[in-house]
Amino acid sequence: MDFEAALGCVGMASISVRPGDTSVALGINDLSVVASMTILNVIESACSAAIIDLLELGETTQTAEFTLELLTTVTVGEELRANARCIEVNDTLFTFEAEVTHLNRTIATAEVQRRLVDRVSYMARIAAERINS
Repeated sequence: MDFEAALGCVGMASISVRPGDTSVALGINDLSVVASMTILNVIESACSAAIIDLLELGETTQTAEFTLELLTTVTVGEELRANARCIEVNDTLFTFEAEVTHLNRTIATAEVQRRLVDRVSYMARIAAERINS
């Protein structure tokens, strides 16, 4: 992977909020608003989209850490758009700043760190951990 090329890369993703994407559907509370994990999912998709073309065969990224600030919320049927930009590359760790909007309103902001992993060895390690536990 060309790590220097990742710096500044931008990715986008969107989602239309479905009933199953709400806090009440996920058992978080009794509010029929988009769940925070749904917001994080669309952010992670935008982060992945930012660098997907730079990955070599067999490479992928896995979220290592994130901070998410929820500013407001939306209900079922609304469309959310996420934009992410790679702001730092440190060894195999990529840091993104992201924003989720609905129309012209900011719904959430985040900082996400994703680690570059080899897909096969990563899944093999997960399988081995499952056998050992």
